[in-house]
Amino acid sequence: MKNNIKYVFNEIEKGSNFLSCLDILKKEEVEKAKKFHSSFPQYEITPLAKLSNLAKNIGVGGIFVKDESYRFGLNAFKVLGGSYAMAKYLASKLDEDISNLDYQKLISKDIKERLGDVTFYTATDGNHGRGVAWTANRLNQKAVVYMPFGSSITRLENIKKEGAEASITDMNYDDAVRLAAKNAEETNGVIVQDTAWEGYEEIPTWIMQGYGTMALEAIEQLKSCGVERPTHIFVQAGVGSLAAAVQGVFASIYGKDCPITVIAESDLADCLYKSAKAKDGKPRFVGGTMQTIMAGLACGEPNTIGWEILKNYSTAFLSCPDWSAANGMRILGNPLDGDDYVKSGESGAVTAGVLYEIMKNDDYKELREQLKLDAESKVLLFSTEGDTDPEKYRDIVWFGEHTK
Repeated sequence: MKNNIKYVFNEIEKGSNFLSCLDILKKEEVEKAKKFHSSFPQYEITPLAKLSNLAKNIGVGGIFVKDESYRFGLNAFKVLGGSYAMAKYLASKLDEDISNLDYQKLISKDIKERLGDVTFYTATDGNHGRGVAWTANRLNQKAVVYMPFGSSITRLENIKKEGAEASITDMNYDDAVRLAAKNAEETNGVIVQDTAWEGYEEIPTWIMQGYGTMALEAIEQLKSCGVERPTHIFVQAGVGSLAAAVQGVFASIYGKDCPITVIAESDLADCLYKSAKAKDGKPRFVGGTMQTIMAGLACGEPNTIGWEILKNYSTAFLSCPDWSAANGMRILGNPLDGDDYVKSGESGAVTAGVLYEIMKNDDYKELREQLKLDAESKVLLFSTEGDTDPEKYRDIVWFGEHTK
């Protein structure tokens, strides 16, 4: 039916490199990122919300939501990837191992004199660019940020507040990435992007490792709740860097006992869903303006590194209408009595919205059964942003924008 959630199960034959593609997300590699992040004075482990009554209401054994609205005071998780990649780049320039360079060392007078001035370029819908700008500011370096057509003015202003040069372009996200890469090359700057392409793999790999901090925290927090391993993970995707980072960390740690992992995208930017549907293992692109409310997921070209992980380890891919994200925002923002409150933005809430719909709507009974979602299931979600566009948040949660 029109405007329904579409889904495809992963039937792609595993490639010969299906094990080696996890090497970049081995626990020891991701722990380096976590160690670096914890050296920032602003570092705190973000909360893991428990939604026991919602779980009972929809028929699963538990729902846990990693709430990234608290990350470094930036209202989104993205800074984890950008900050670690920028630190790794500076470490390579210094010919040092990142394990020997914490935040205080990187901002020391001696290190600054050795590095000189570095300008970091990026393209963003808002959250990634704010993280890059924040990190550049903290490391006494510069940032230039390009945003796609239709980006939020509030998000633009938040980036500028961090001292970055920032502007909204007349391009879609993928073309803004190309602009950032071009200008970085022409000015001897550094492009910091969480998508990879041929010849640009190192920094996206570091970004994915940075996102792994969030996964490691969640694993330890689940254990403190008595959950040794979630049975299911629902994680959203734009280019797929976050999704692949989460998938890769869990697959590396749990091996054959890796949770069933479901990837959720906007139906206006569902490049991974289309790639999985094609079944040949090759990535597919989506073009156009991609004007979804899920701005953080409005990316039409998969991260090539991330796609290798997702196609080998993820169970299913969902193509999700805007109403599913809006419903997720309302569900998380208006919890049942006794459940934790989560203020989740458009890109952060889509997994909550689709999980609710799959469990409560019998149009998805087959999907529910194939995913083995039942009263024993312990489901982990990642709310990757808070109300990064407060006006849009209120329009959706208060005034009911974007219903079915």
